[in-house]
Amino acid sequence: MLRLAASWAWDFWIVDDGDRYHLYFLKASRALLDPDSRHWHATIGHATSTDLKTWTEHADAVIPDDSPAFDDLATWTGSVVRDDSGKWRMFYTAVSRAEGGLSQRISSVVSDDLFTWRREPDRQVLEPDARWYETSETRQWPDQAWRDPWVFRDQGEWHMLITARSNAGDPDNRGVIGHATSPNLTHWTVQPPLSDAGAGFGHIEVAQTVMVDGTPVGLFSCLASELANERAAQ
Repeated sequence: MLRLAASWAWDFWIVDDGDRYHLYFLKASRALLDPDSRHWHATIGHATSTDLKTWTEHADAVIPDDSPAFDDLATWTGSVVRDDSGKWRMFYTAVSRAEGGLSQRISSVVSDDLFTWRREPDRQVLEPDARWYETSETRQWPDQAWRDPWVFRDQGEWHMLITARSNAGDPDNRGVIGHATSPNLTHWTVQPPLSDAGAGFGHIEVAQTVMVDGTPVGLFSCLASELANERAAQ
């Protein structure tokens, strides 16, 4: 078990490099006192294990960039995959000081060893497409949702699942699974959502896909406070 005496920790994802497991997670100092403020001070922590039981913490994997930058306030949940050249790429959520953390974007960092991550100068910054999704200008929610990138490969194409909100429907019932595709992990195209608004969720968070007995199964979460009124009343 990993215990951090000085930090809150939440939202984790795991990578197996063949020799050990790498755990990435959000963390923020307990010196903030108020746990609700942790989101605006989050970095991406890193720990390793050979048995999934005993963990060794390492230096943070990703921290906010120097201002001004689209990720100079906090770095949030993401995922890690390996490209065809053997390079690791972490996709993560970014928020900025200039926008008070209310507009979310997705970008990536790269690594050769899963310990040291670097920002590429020409990396793509992915934002919601107004044809299908709420944007900063059209949002009907406290923040503009575009986060939690979960990346996987299917039939030779890379897919990204994203916490997003539709640009249509009742404001409390617009949560959808956003979608983007890429042939190479560096150039992404935003696609229409994979789910429809009106399913009963204000947010569909941290979506992932797993195989169960040969069948792909989607997983997601939604706080009870963010259920649509109709679903919450059931």
